[in-house]
Amino acid sequence: MVSFKQMFRLVKYLRGYMVKTVLGPLLKLTEAIFELFTPMVVAWIIDTAIPMGKAGDFSGLVYGGLIILALGVFGLGFALTAQYFASRASMGFGTNVRRALFHKVNSLSAADIDRFGSSSLITRLTTDVVRSEQAVAMFIRLVTRAPFIAVGATVMAMFIDVKTAAIFLAAGLMVAVLLSAIMTSTLPRYKRVQSGLDRITELTNESLAGARVIRAFGAEERVKENFGKASDSLCSASVRAGAMSMLLNPLVYAVVNLAIVAILYFGGKRVYYGALSQGQIIALVNYLMQILNALVVLANLIVTFTKASASAARINEVLDSGASLTEGKGAQPDFAAPAVEFCGVSFAYAPDAPDALSDINLTVKSGMRVGILGGTGSGKSTLINLIPRLYDVKTGEVSVFGRDVRDYTDDELRALVAAVPQRPMLFSGTVRDNMRWGKEDATDEEITAALRDAQADFALTGKDGLNGEIAEGGKNLSGGQRQRLTVARALVPGAKILLLDDSSSALDFATDARMRRALRTRAEREGMTVVTVSQRVGSIMDCDVIVVMDEGRIAGAGTHEELLSSCPAYSEIYASQTREGA
Repeated sequence: MVSFKQMFRLVKYLRGYMVKTVLGPLLKLTEAIFELFTPMVVAWIIDTAIPMGKAGDFSGLVYGGLIILALGVFGLGFALTAQYFASRASMGFGTNVRRALFHKVNSLSAADIDRFGSSSLITRLTTDVVRSEQAVAMFIRLVTRAPFIAVGATVMAMFIDVKTAAIFLAAGLMVAVLLSAIMTSTLPRYKRVQSGLDRITELTNESLAGARVIRAFGAEERVKENFGKASDSLCSASVRAGAMSMLLNPLVYAVVNLAIVAILYFGGKRVYYGALSQGQIIALVNYLMQILNALVVLANLIVTFTKASASAARINEVLDSGASLTEGKGAQPDFAAPAVEFCGVSFAYAPDAPDALSDINLTVKSGMRVGILGGTGSGKSTLINLIPRLYDVKTGEVSVFGRDVRDYTDDELRALVAAVPQRPMLFSGTVRDNMRWGKEDATDEEITAALRDAQADFALTGKDGLNGEIAEGGKNLSGGQRQRLTVARALVPGAKILLLDDSSSALDFATDARMRRALRTRAEREGMTVVTVSQRVGSIMDCDVIVVMDEGRIAGAGTHEELLSSCPAYSEIYASQTREGA
């Protein structure tokens, strides 16, 4: 039989709902007991009450009917209560799992997220959790009822006639073999279905995020074709998995109906010879129908658990993933030490990948303005991503104010380092909400000052000012406006180190120059260290130190004048961007 260990590992997320989880199956069990007595009452009515009615005494029919009605009403009451408990417990379980999964995803490092893939994580947070919820609901409602009905009906049939009940045992054994064989073969198929859903989610995200690019290149048909292929692949995988699962119901029906034919045939003979009554034969058929329904329900329950087990394995994979970055125990910064220091640093994005950075040695003193320049793929962004510890070094050490970044807690390091990512990201809400991401209690005066230094005055002069709404991802803003707002957001907390990863690429030269002057003034006033990655020589040529990256190594470091005379790579870039290179 298929192992459901992965699903049962999630039982701990039923905390707070254990009473409902236990009472639900017990109530369904009580309902099943009432249901098992019904065929016996029907047999008594056929064998005793109906003959009494023929003699003019209808009391047996009335009593028998009232008993059946009472059994049905009480059973319905217990079933509805159990359904309520199952709904509450399953939804609570889903909430707990979703919360734990979301917290885990937010604790993953950039490397961990790269490994899983954002589309896969979304599918696990949505589809996989929903399937697990459904399994819990069905478990509470049916885990005791279906097996108890199957076993109980068989036992009740044996009380009526042991020889005829042997047919029940043979039918049950055949169904158990069918369940085991089909469920074992469907589990890997459902895992492939979930992988197909990951691919669909990935393509959907890309299509929505890149809608403008797709239209600009007239690639709508190509995108539709790719999505169609992925959809067809998912459809095929789903059909194959579903076809195997759907074999259960007809096969179970076939086995049980053959058993009914056998009961009617052999039982009819026993009625003819007086070993059984007509009512007992009807009771035996009713019990077999109960077993049929129970086995069909059990088959569906196992199908649901098979799907949920595949989903639970994917959920547990995320929950069990050890963080590739372990938070430090805490450290006190030494503000007399260099703001940032790289000592023999090498880095690779994966253990078997080539080094993205090699033998990096760099010292940035407190209060300095440092520019980082280099060609595409030279390692500029990778270099500054090591400072806030988005990734860990392969060898060597990155220090911030005299302490290894691995010694700081996450909160301590984020308080010292503010970063503006290469791709600006804003969140739905107001301008004020976005500005307070780094400092929840930031005042309007602090936010206003940051916006002015980032040349984001448009956010202040708008109709709603700081209460102006920002759409999801800042879609209602231009690229330059998003960049300026992300710079302002990084300025609000007042961190000692500011990292700007090509954060002015969408700005015109005049706005870029004004923002650089404002940041220089703020840095001098607050003693802030500014590290700027840029493709433009003009944006960093007035920095105290310019670091030139080439194929993951430092090709040169110094002032603009020093590099012009000593670094061919810098001279080439400078010449290509000025009239000198025209």
